[in-house]
Amino acid sequence: MSVHFNSKLASIPGYTPGVPKGHSAEDVAGSTLAQLASNESPYAPLPEVVEAIAAAAGSMNRYPDPEATLLRKRLGERHGVDPSRITPANGSCEILLAAADALLEPGAEIVYAWPAFSMYPILAAMSGAREIRVPLAPGEVHDLEAMLAEITAATQLVLVCNPNNPTGTYIPFADIADFVERVPDHVTVILDEAYIDFQTVDDPEASIGLLDRHENLVILRTFSKSHSLAGLRVGYAIGSPAFRAAVDAVRQPFSVNALAQAAAVEALNHGEAVRAQILTAIQERDRVEEGFRSHGLSTADTGANFSWISLGENGAEIEDHVIADLAEAGIIVRAGRLLGGPGWLRISYGTIEENNRMLEALGDSVRRHS
Repeated sequence: MSVHFNSKLASIPGYTPGVPKGHSAEDVAGSTLAQLASNESPYAPLPEVVEAIAAAAGSMNRYPDPEATLLRKRLGERHGVDPSRITPANGSCEILLAAADALLEPGAEIVYAWPAFSMYPILAAMSGAREIRVPLAPGEVHDLEAMLAEITAATQLVLVCNPNNPTGTYIPFADIADFVERVPDHVTVILDEAYIDFQTVDDPEASIGLLDRHENLVILRTFSKSHSLAGLRVGYAIGSPAFRAAVDAVRQPFSVNALAQAAAVEALNHGEAVRAQILTAIQERDRVEEGFRSHGLSTADTGANFSWISLGENGAEIEDHVIADLAEAGIIVRAGRLLGGPGWLRISYGTIEENNRMLEALGDSVRRHS
């Protein structure tokens, strides 16, 4: 008799990391590959952050603070909110998984746009909830009116990724505020703002002000992108104390390790340096987007640290060939078909040298296969 596993495992889609086929993350680290598949920062952590990590390493014989007290205090000061409303986590993905566990069950409904963050389909599958995917509107943007129309008495969770991953498109704050105002109070709205610092339309803090008016709103942020800490997996939610208690009840204790806590606390001390890196990334984004256009490729209007590139009318046919050509040139990008958009590529911005190599190789490949 073989071991019997939970039947729901068959319906849970796997998460495909941005590591080239046949390689491990260890193989890729430190190699000459241009790693443009995972929306990471191309910059190393700030020297002061590295020093804080090294200083904390000597006390790894002790468990981390389970409450992440100092980190919550500093984040509260950063956003002007009570620390009791902040939930640090092992990346914002942990919050999403815990929220699904705490809020969803068979018979409940979850609504989200598609394509969007590839973790979202996992939430419905693991909980048994009914998922409702709302297609993006023209321009690869969220169709908020269509999402509102799908909300019913059974809806427990609505997810809005802004800027959206994988398309990079940004919904202005005024539209978000109107949307949240119209969502019924029984529905938890998770506003996933992993890339909020890279958009140039609104103050990144604008959405925080909505929390005082809407107890059903949760905002997700992360240190993985603009703070160059993807390897330490530290993110956080800002919501109601009740939401924090709910997700804490269903996740493991000590979820944010001590090195991650030390790094995040120190990173918050260097806002100007972080903003300078963000500005550099935005300037490089403009240059790279112009490079795509010079090769006759169109992109969604991005407000993130990556581009969503259409490969044209026969894009779905040539997508795998283009990805293979780029891999042969030592450039790793993310296939659109894995993210709900066959015929598209999601390409993160790397260093200037990496981006130049990518643009040249991509242009050559598209011309060859078109």
